[in-house]
Amino acid sequence: MSSSAPSEVVVQTYTDYPSAAQLVLPPLACDSHVHVFGLRARFAYAEPRSSTPAEAPKEKLFALHRKMGISRCVIVQSVVHGLDNAVVQDAIEAGGGHYLGVALVDVDVAQQELKRLASCGFRAVRFNFMKHLSGGASVEDVLKLTPRLADLGMHLQVHFQSELVHTVGQQLLASAVPVVVDHMGRVDAQLGEQHADFQALMRLLDQPHMHVKVSGIDRIEATARAGSGYPLGVQLAKRLVERFPKQCVWGLDWPHPNHTHVPDDGELVNVLDRIAPTPELLKGLLVDNPQGLYRFS
Repeated sequence: MSSSAPSEVVVQTYTDYPSAAQLVLPPLACDSHVHVFGLRARFAYAEPRSSTPAEAPKEKLFALHRKMGISRCVIVQSVVHGLDNAVVQDAIEAGGGHYLGVALVDVDVAQQELKRLASCGFRAVRFNFMKHLSGGASVEDVLKLTPRLADLGMHLQVHFQSELVHTVGQQLLASAVPVVVDHMGRVDAQLGEQHADFQALMRLLDQPHMHVKVSGIDRIEATARAGSGYPLGVQLAKRLVERFPKQCVWGLDWPHPNHTHVPDDGELVNVLDRIAPTPELLKGLLVDNPQGLYRFS
């Protein structure tokens, strides 16, 4: 049971009844971006927080993946649980080698802690440069951390607002480790692929150590809703996959926190054949590229 106070408003961000996946995914298909919101009786939510999402524990995530035909996953630590990565570590341990993690840490995290996280199945650390997420570090300090990540075979994941692709994005080219940009750089899909932000994102990807998650087709098309097929988001994701076939990974972003609507996870799976329209592109997006970045056993 939830330990929330009676007056607390708990926001349901996902559906327990997504539509079925009609698209048959390749063996070892990987969902490279989800979160877990653990049972609060065991994993406390961080304070303060702007909202309280409903619990989204590992058991529901595992069941969703079974339904969708997804056999591997990378769980990204959420600000909901702050810098205590125990909830993701718990899910990794329960995942039988099929689940890995991305941690949230301070820029001055001790090397021993980074080493511990790496040994537990965390392959990267994530930093947010978003107005709605507090506690952001400077890009300069994040870059200073990257040689220490390199020593452990970890990489850097970043989440930034679209206009920061011109500044933060350029600075990240100096990273000593691969960089993964979340959710297509949060570009505005309604502005199209010729917009300066999307063009700058593609210029970043001209550098082979830069990667992008073509997750968030449901986020970057602001007026879209479940059932729409997210055509504008799909168009940009397809452009990235076709131009940078070895640098893209994909994720559901379940349980869809801080969203405008509740997406249908089955729909997000079913449009993958439009994002990666050949078997080779689909296998690269869901199998080969995640294996290269995250090194599943």
